[in-house]
Amino acid sequence: MNKVFGHEYSLFPFEAFSFQHFMMIIILIGGTIFLYSKKNHLKEHDKSVRILMFLSLFVLEAMYHIWLIKDGYWDISFTLPLQLCSLSLILCLILLTSKSNFIFQIVFFIGITGAAMAVITPELFLGFPHFRYFQFFITHIFIIWTCFYFWIVHDYTPNGKGLIMSFLFLNGSACLAFAANKVTGGNYMFLAYKPSNASLLDYFGPFPYYILALEGAALFFFFLLLVICNKVKVKAIQR
Repeated sequence: MNKVFGHEYSLFPFEAFSFQHFMMIIILIGGTIFLYSKKNHLKEHDKSVRILMFLSLFVLEAMYHIWLIKDGYWDISFTLPLQLCSLSLILCLILLTSKSNFIFQIVFFIGITGAAMAVITPELFLGFPHFRYFQFFITHIFIIWTCFYFWIVHDYTPNGKGLIMSFLFLNGSACLAFAANKVTGGNYMFLAYKPSNASLLDYFGPFPYYILALEGAALFFFFLLLVICNKVKVKAIQR
């Protein structure tokens, strides 16, 4: 049991697109289908569902920091909530408690886009059945599910204004992350250098050009997400 919560990375190697990786992608897709198929039932138990989602995100994130602190691995260069998915997680916690449409509009775009990229191309160095493996994937999957939950179950609708607010929030956060990188020597939001694992950034050129390309990609994926969601919503209404 101690090894499962330890820091011996060689004991639990993670391999991208292995069975352990695809298993989590399948869970993400299956859970999203479940949200859609059981949306009326979920709405009847909305408060309990939101409490469960809130606790899942909060407890797992707290356990991650405790896991780092207990063995002296917590470091300001990578543990501040300045990664895109860390910010999305905080916004999801606020959304789950407040049901704010304003928060929804911001986190819907950055949350789904960022967490989906993290699930598909994870910067993860500990695999099944290590604690970090489950913590990483479950928190990122729950970020996506939280966004979809409010879209599917509560019928919140992402819009163009939300896309712009989300993009502005992304850039404001990037400015803070850039400053933090200078002070801590970290790589928040991958603004100092590319992640060591294979990712979409590998196709965006060298530093600093990939940052500009990332801006364009973010806008593209935000817009694509908006178009797809609105088309799906229209088809659902027409049925």
